[in-house]
Amino acid sequence: MIEPFVYPVATWIAGVDEVGRGPLVGAVVTAAVILDPARPIIGLADSKKLSEKRRVALYEEIVEKALAWSLGRAEPEEIDQLNILHATMLAMQRAVAGLSLTPDLVLIDGNRCPELPMRSQAVVKGDSRVAEISAASILAKVTRDREMSELDRVFPDYGFAQHKGYPTALHLEKLATLGATQHHRRSFAPVRRVLEL
Repeated sequence: MIEPFVYPVATWIAGVDEVGRGPLVGAVVTAAVILDPARPIIGLADSKKLSEKRRVALYEEIVEKALAWSLGRAEPEEIDQLNILHATMLAMQRAVAGLSLTPDLVLIDGNRCPELPMRSQAVVKGDSRVAEISAASILAKVTRDREMSELDRVFPDYGFAQHKGYPTALHLEKLATLGATQHHRRSFAPVRRVLEL
């Protein structure tokens, strides 16, 4: 049983989450969302626990009903330069900075916060406990999945639409036979090994 989250007192609360720390290809995508208490969204949950169809439906509802939402990202070059943790923090800062409303509290999924100009708090398992973080996880996941489908059209042999860039057996096999694309993260071990051969 996940313990319920007790919200601190705040006027505008933004939830922030990321998708794409583990993949070998593409950007790490983050989202920041301030929900409207007057327009509740039913069924918000950790994006990984929802079907693709349900995620897409919720994505549309969040975009329509949220008081403010914003996406942030860090590209493969930035990930290679900074490392994945620092690139994720940068992408989170970008998502918060992009909000049309300035939150007075930012709740972030996980155990650490990026440096922000307002109060922030890390919430472990936040994507299951905090509606704003669930909403952010859905926006980030749908956005990144769509980008992987786009990449799949450009590089049909790699199976990006299927594995979303994660290091599955199929992806590793394709990487070994076809080599790395310019979208691969060169600092990640499986990509680095292929480039060194």
